[in-house]
Amino acid sequence: MLERQFRNLFKKASRKSGVTGEILLQYLEGRLDNTVFRLGIAPTRRGARQLVSHKHIMVNGVITNVPSMLLKPGDVVSVRGKSRNLDVIDNSVKSKSDVRNWGWLEWNTDRMEGKFLAYPERDKIPEKINEQLIVELYSK
Repeated sequence: MLERQFRNLFKKASRKSGVTGEILLQYLEGRLDNTVFRLGIAPTRRGARQLVSHKHIMVNGVITNVPSMLLKPGDVVSVRGKSRNLDVIDNSVKSKSDVRNWGWLEWNTDRMEGKFLAYPERDKIPEKINEQLIVELYSK
């Protein structure tokens, strides 16, 4: 299933003008599960995916359970009211306060919500990925 989602994301990135590999990485950073992880709401990406799947996360005030949802600049990601006291969320938010220094995200601890400001530039994405190899593989 993830393979199919990735292929669809690759197709979408290849249709846009610009460097396909960079656009693909920007889309991956804009996924809801990755944004929940980057905001420090979950300790891992798998944990973020599970929080979204179990309806603990809201986007623009609407509960969602689609981890692969692509966020748009301006979208607000928040923890559902009933879920704010979950140990996994509480521990992660308290322990990852220094992780939220991403230029494309904004975090408000009091409201337990973050804002997706923009798709990040390639040099701001911390992963050491050779996106050109991915493009070559999926272009076949």
